[in-house]
Amino acid sequence: MNYQQLGNDIIQSIGGIDNIKQLTHCATRLRFEFYDMNKVNTKKVESLNGVISVVEKGGQYQVVIGNEVQSVFRAIQSQMKDVPSTSHEESDEEKGSIVNRIISVISTTFTPVIPALIGGGMIKAVLSILVLFNLVNEASSTYEIINFISDAPFYFMPVLLAYGASQKFKTSPIMAMTMACALLHPTWSGLVAAGSPLTFFGAPVVLVDYASSVIPIILSVWIMSYVEKFAEKYSPSIIKFFLKPLLVMFISVPIALIIVGPLGNLLNDLVQSGANYLNAHVSWLIPMLMGAFQPFLTLTGTAWAMTPIATSQISTLGYEIVNGPGMLASNIAQGGATLAVALKAKDENLKSLASSSGFTAVMGITEPCLYGVLLKLKRPFVASMIGGAAGGIYAGITGLVRYAFVSPGLTAIPAFIGKNPMNVVHAIVTIIISFVVGFVASWILGFKEDAPQEEVVATVSKDEIVAPCDGTVKPLSEVNDDVFSQEIMGKGIAIEPSTGNLYAPCDGTITVCFPTGHAIGLKSKNGTEILMHVGIDTVNLQGKYFSPQIQVNEEVKKGQLLLTFDLDKIKEEGYDTTTPIIITNSKNFSSLQFENDTTIQHGNKLISLD
Repeated sequence: MNYQQLGNDIIQSIGGIDNIKQLTHCATRLRFEFYDMNKVNTKKVESLNGVISVVEKGGQYQVVIGNEVQSVFRAIQSQMKDVPSTSHEESDEEKGSIVNRIISVISTTFTPVIPALIGGGMIKAVLSILVLFNLVNEASSTYEIINFISDAPFYFMPVLLAYGASQKFKTSPIMAMTMACALLHPTWSGLVAAGSPLTFFGAPVVLVDYASSVIPIILSVWIMSYVEKFAEKYSPSIIKFFLKPLLVMFISVPIALIIVGPLGNLLNDLVQSGANYLNAHVSWLIPMLMGAFQPFLTLTGTAWAMTPIATSQISTLGYEIVNGPGMLASNIAQGGATLAVALKAKDENLKSLASSSGFTAVMGITEPCLYGVLLKLKRPFVASMIGGAAGGIYAGITGLVRYAFVSPGLTAIPAFIGKNPMNVVHAIVTIIISFVVGFVASWILGFKEDAPQEEVVATVSKDEIVAPCDGTVKPLSEVNDDVFSQEIMGKGIAIEPSTGNLYAPCDGTITVCFPTGHAIGLKSKNGTEILMHVGIDTVNLQGKYFSPQIQVNEEVKKGQLLLTFDLDKIKEEGYDTTTPIIITNSKNFSSLQFENDTTIQHGNKLISLD
């Protein structure tokens, strides 16, 4: 695959490099945040060869690539270096709901840290194996060196998280990391160990050990972002070079030590206590729920919500029970359900996709099978939940724990090797139960394969589309919007309307009616899919001057009034009123003919399709 070409195609489909506010990636997905979502053509992104799916969850736009995501990420990132930085204020719409904003903060903060956590976790797993086979003695210096190397990412967690948090809150990474270093300074650690009461200009300072902590530094960087804006605004330009960092450090670090840090630490302890309580009284509950519902957490982007708990437990306890055991059951069950599809499917393309993505899932990476197979076929999706729940119950009852932060699968079995020699045995049994139950359930429930492509195309027959409004006809290439002019959404034609009425261009069913009223989609009885978009960027009017006369799923007749709009007012607002009429499934037609009359009346023939 040409990763540079795929990167270029993605860039063109999302509105260009300058529309990217932030780009990160995980094991299988590119994670974007944009300045203007209206410039992003999701259908075009999904159609690209190499893209498995697109997910808009957790405050991010996620493009699922699969195992080669790093290559595509590098291809896009290499072009971002030459883009001049621009200032964009974050709108309320961009901020989204509180839940999405919290999850977006967690995902953006933790994504850059994951490689370090995996590296440290796997070194710890290797050390456990060396000790298990008596290759390294726990009293030796070799053990001590390997041990502190594996502990480093977790001990200095605040410093690593400060970087990711600074990216999210748009503040200086160096200043954020310096503040984290202050929280871990040996002098502070010594004061905490001594336990003597402290004050700062008379204000009491709570003694907290911030090593391996998670929430305190995220909250502290958030506060620092506002301090930095204040310092930037009020520092005289002639002395800003040294006054700004002075104010940021002198204000932010004491606030972190006196207020934000202790509050974050309390939240950290409450979350851990809750997880420990559930584990002590209903040990099977968390792994069962995680095993069953992990696919939903992945789909909604809320899987990141568990990351702070898991990393905090590994840092303080040396293992975690909230995320890993249930994820192991879920990942393997998804792989089992998908491989059952591979064996049972008749379509060669589905067989190939299910085979490769099912194998990847049992290795620990589930997005390809989740989006490419399970979600589309539905019943195997349910089967994977059943298998995950079954494996999760066993994992919970036996007290399975994960010693290292890695994506659970067959390749991650060393992450379950620790002081308890039976833990890895329980992990293997969990794998067997999850795979067998997921596979069998998928086989029994079955699935319905999609009809071959040629049959789908055959359902679309000859059709005639009439002009939906009065006005002047112009080719689509002259429309002042690349999404339309470059036929990204499909072939079509445009009309510069002379009146404020939009009529049905054929008999059919309304499939789309935007709340803003500026665009209407219709599917004809012969299968032609038509999008009528009144004006360019008129979505920004938020429905002002538009009055839809229909609703979604309504049956309409050719010539029926669909929409009225105040043409003059829209022009006065400065908007181009050119109205593209797009055949969004034009690739299914062998020929499209457009009328070239300069002026046209609604009801006159506009497009012929065959």
